[in-house]
Amino acid sequence: MKTQTIAAIILIAIGIMAFAYQGISYTTKEKVIDIGPIEMTADSTKTFPLPPIVGAVALVGGIILLVVGKKNT
Repeated sequence: MKTQTIAAIILIAIGIMAFAYQGISYTTKEKVIDIGPIEMTADSTKTFPLPPIVGAVALVGGIILLVVGKKNT
């Protein structure tokens, strides 16, 4: 496979995943209480949102790369 075709497939996959998940979630540990030998932590889930435009740009860019790659062959 050509590099251009592989890049197109990766962009299309990223675009579909961006539409499906709408963001990336991750968990952090936060120290709630720290009194001498006693410590309490809490897990906090945060989300890094991905706007739908990011998915659309990746998807359209991948499709364009795929079409241009087929025409050049």
